[in-house]
Amino acid sequence: MPIFEYLCVSCGHVFETIQYGNGEKVSCPKCGSPELSKLLSATSSLSGSKPDGKIPGMGDTGCCGANPTSRGCVPGSCCGKA
Repeated sequence: MPIFEYLCVSCGHVFETIQYGNGEKVSCPKCGSPELSKLLSATSSLSGSKPDGKIPGMGDTGCCGANPTSRGCVPGSCCGKA
């Protein structure tokens, strides 16, 4: 099920919604307006967790953190754990 992000032209509210088909009518949950602009959502390809138990942040590469080479990461693995 695709999740789409919209900006309401009427009130400026930004929201996400699951859309089951192209014909489905979507309206703003805040003001009810059908005047929407579909936004381009950022995707994430990070997985796993960092060794300190925290989730990856901006610039991090999965569980390897911001500097994967310092932890022995190799392509196709997580922190060198093949």
